[in-house]
Amino acid sequence: MTIKLHGLSESETAVLLPDGLITLAYRGSIAHGLYVPKAQPDSIDDKDLQGVYVAPLAYYLGLQDASAKGKGVWERKQGEWDVVCYEVSKMIGLLLKGNPNVLSLLWTEDQHTIMQTPMGQKLRDNRNLFVSKQVYYSFAGYAHGQAHRMTHMAFFGYMGAKRKELVEKYHYDVKNAAHLIRLLRMCIEFLSDGELRVLRKHDTHDLLAIKRGEWTLEKVQDESDRLFTLAQEAYVRSPLPAQPEREKAERLCMEIIMEYHGITLPLQAA
Repeated sequence: MTIKLHGLSESETAVLLPDGLITLAYRGSIAHGLYVPKAQPDSIDDKDLQGVYVAPLAYYLGLQDASAKGKGVWERKQGEWDVVCYEVSKMIGLLLKGNPNVLSLLWTEDQHTIMQTPMGQKLRDNRNLFVSKQVYYSFAGYAHGQAHRMTHMAFFGYMGAKRKELVEKYHYDVKNAAHLIRLLRMCIEFLSDGELRVLRKHDTHDLLAIKRGEWTLEKVQDESDRLFTLAQEAYVRSPLPAQPEREKAERLCMEIIMEYHGITLPLQAA
């Protein structure tokens, strides 16, 4: 399947993407409906993509030990395009841990999905295997990280000049602040019904206002304190299972790898 990203040639796009892709979608600001176009003066958003790929058969059956096989993460960046893709067993391991970034891929709106093979659809169709109360710890942990970076100047090392200017202008990192509030709200919603609302249809106004610096730091901190409390209460009341379905997830992983490589195992004797 040929993929061409806006503003890039087919060959430039191919360099950004791994072989063996089974699904590719927007992540980050575009997937959340919070993208601020580059034409706007305070824009600091990239066009972020996330995907899942199946590695060559030698990765799974070869003689190399695990350390020689790499970490199962493909990362590339070109201009405004920022791509991260995970080998399928790596992806499923992260899903079982309730990682907010990778869970979002399974609930991304169809309009933000760039490509999907039957194996990618199979992963998405089985997303309920990864629904559990355990996500509270991952979401809350990520949110605490955003809260810390929001006000600590030591994080300047990973910022571009434009983002640093915004921190100096508003006296806190407005992008981290928006992530903080969004993560906590998504956590509360997920714990309530097991649905991850990636596209922020109902609180777009709030989150964009934070990104524009229209909330004071005190207002952001007050709201995050309130949401941390609500998230903890949602965890206690949550009807979700305590843990994800690990055995079924492992089987799903094997099925996807075997299907991709055309492997059929003989039926076991009764």
